[in-house]
Amino acid sequence: MPPRTDYAVETAAHEAVSSGVGLRLVHAFGWPSIHPPPGGPPWSPATAGVRELVDGTLAEAEQRAREVAPRVDVTREVTVGEPLMVLEIESRTASLVVVGSRGLGAFGSLLLGSTAVHLAAYGHCPVLVVRGRPNPTGPVLLAVDGSPAGERAVEFAFAEASMRGADLLALHVWNTWSERAYEGPGDPLNMVVDIDRLREEEQRLLDETLSPWQTRYPQVAVERRLVRSRIRPALIEASHEAQLAVAGARGRGGFTGLLLGLVSQALLHHAHCSVAVVRGKE
Repeated sequence: MPPRTDYAVETAAHEAVSSGVGLRLVHAFGWPSIHPPPGGPPWSPATAGVRELVDGTLAEAEQRAREVAPRVDVTREVTVGEPLMVLEIESRTASLVVVGSRGLGAFGSLLLGSTAVHLAAYGHCPVLVVRGRPNPTGPVLLAVDGSPAGERAVEFAFAEASMRGADLLALHVWNTWSERAYEGPGDPLNMVVDIDRLREEEQRLLDETLSPWQTRYPQVAVERRLVRSRIRPALIEASHEAQLAVAGARGRGGFTGLLLGLVSQALLHHAHCSVAVVRGKE
């Protein structure tokens, strides 16, 4: 397996053990010219070589998972179908989907594979995209936006920090465009507004977002960090020191037509650690 895929299997195994759930390894692919009948076996004498390759890949993944997490309960599944659709369906019954940032078929110039982007936008459970530096250390980074849709991301970040025995860095970035649906290319940080009042409001939003979850997870050490800056660059920079970045799929002020917000997209493409995207309540 490619190194990034191998790391994704390790991450998924650790997540499964920490959460007390099983690990399901899924390999989905479509035949370009062969169309097996619905419900029929995906294999034929003409595809024996492909079956051997797929079985070998999954066996290697299972062995790697058991090496890093011997207690994990592993099952394997090979499914014929369009991979994006298959994995989206799988996400309906999963507690977490773990994928690499780039698949086997990714173009070399792409920063992020289509599978990761599609699942982050359409998945029915949290999606963890493995990327960045190997074996990262540091806190779990939470992108706090204070929106109702981001509440599940906050819960997920606290749970992850607790399971990992890590601190939580709750970062809320604000500027004079904080209430807008976008950040202008020349964000006027010195725009004439009541900066002190705005800062107090943003601090209150950060405190109100975190306080209930700190009560629920008293064992998690939390750093509340309020930063006046441009949102996406500040979060990407903070990911240098984190082992995992957590963001909601869509934050406060996002465009209504976007299933994946600009902040989560930026982290998926440019973060220096793995990224978990958590969808809010529909």
